[in-house]
Amino acid sequence: MRAEFLGKDPESTEGASPTLFATDRTDRVTYIAQGWKVTDPQVLADVGPVPDHETLIEIPEEVLKFYARRYAEEKGTDN
Repeated sequence: MRAEFLGKDPESTEGASPTLFATDRTDRVTYIAQGWKVTDPQVLADVGPVPDHETLIEIPEEVLKFYARRYAEEKGTDN
């Protein structure tokens, strides 16, 4: 599997940026998000148990816009 860079948080500092990548999987469409590890006890309690092979990350809305743009381009709905 390979990862294609889609974009990073424009407000982040160098080297500490929430980032979104698209993968080239052929069995399903997936994305990899790099973000801030969630450690807030209240958030963890709200979410509930997370399997050992998973983690929760927080990413800014601006980073999700890279997904929205790519989706619109692929579906032909880009304005």
